[in-house]
Amino acid sequence: MALLEKLQKDMVEAMKAKESARLDAIRMIKSALQKFQIDAMKPLDEPSELQVLNTLLKQRREAVEMYKTAGRAELAEKEEVELKMIEAYMPAAASAEDIDAAIAAAIAENPGATAKQMGVVMKAAQGKLTGKRVDGKALSEAVRSKLA
Repeated sequence: MALLEKLQKDMVEAMKAKESARLDAIRMIKSALQKFQIDAMKPLDEPSELQVLNTLLKQRREAVEMYKTAGRAELAEKEEVELKMIEAYMPAAASAEDIDAAIAAAIAENPGATAKQMGVVMKAAQGKLTGKRVDGKALSEAVRSKLA
């Protein structure tokens, strides 16, 4: 089932159950996906859906951080709830073992890779982790530690 169809079904369920927080989060996700689809002028595919969801996750994390530093705990909680809702529609996160195996395979494909060629190793590792959610920053740090 396509993500937009799943969101529509979940939105109807949230309306019937009168879950306003869930409904707001689903509407936000759906509108972001539809905006991307209109801007790109082509139907959504899985990588573009993942890209939009990752953008939304990053925005929510930054908002939580800003609200906490400003002392606005109630707004930070609202953003954290939305963050969890977005994560529910994301594919499973890659485990540490998956990441280590992908990095090892990427380094094996590029023997003699140094810290200066980190981008090549990063791209190969990301290719091995296709279909799984990976935090780019964490992957970058893991690659850097392996190449050092």
